[in-house]
Amino acid sequence: MKIRAVLTGATGMVGEGVLHECLLHDDVEHILVINRKPCGLSHPKLKEIIIHDFFDLSSIKDQLAGYQACFFCLGVSSVGMKEEEYKRLTYDLTLYFAEQLLALNPGLVFCYISASGSDRTEHGKTMWARIRGKTENHLLKLPFKKAYMFRIGYVQPTPGLKNAHKWYAIFSWLYPVWRLLLPKYVSTLKEVGLAMVNSVNKGNEEPILEARDIVNLAKL
Repeated sequence: MKIRAVLTGATGMVGEGVLHECLLHDDVEHILVINRKPCGLSHPKLKEIIIHDFFDLSSIKDQLAGYQACFFCLGVSSVGMKEEEYKRLTYDLTLYFAEQLLALNPGLVFCYISASGSDRTEHGKTMWARIRGKTENHLLKLPFKKAYMFRIGYVQPTPGLKNAHKWYAIFSWLYPVWRLLLPKYVSTLKEVGLAMVNSVNKGNEEPILEARDIVNLAKL
């Protein structure tokens, strides 16, 4: 099946990398990118919509039907953020977007960029982990065709892309060592993108994917 997918977060490192792999992949025929600002790319497969309020999709609702997948790569850091605001921008926003898209695309596969260490008990001491776990739990309760939680750890950037965090330039030379010693927590951005594409047509037995699972799914 040729894939038509909605993608968010294309101006961030992970979203940019996933978009890059989608544009290269023969199984993907169309990508709708929804951004707050332009991603700066032009491609025959790519359509971009700029919207300033992700909590109100009413103005673009007629453009959101006819998709088999959503690659939700939008996210914020919890650093310096109070719990209520982080919950609003992580849990509330993600669930609103997912529910709106699902209503228009009943057979949707939803891929969510989560994080290693997310706490699905929702009662741990770490604020971001509780909220990420809560988001995972509620996404998995929605009636998607399939939903996958991509718990990324250290992600090695794709050469040539522009949105990698600056600190990767300092630590990326350690990637081969971390890959060898900490395979549960290390993947490449290319593998994340390929795994998302493969999740749509090939699937994965478990809905929670740690880095090692992402690497394996990317190989299919």
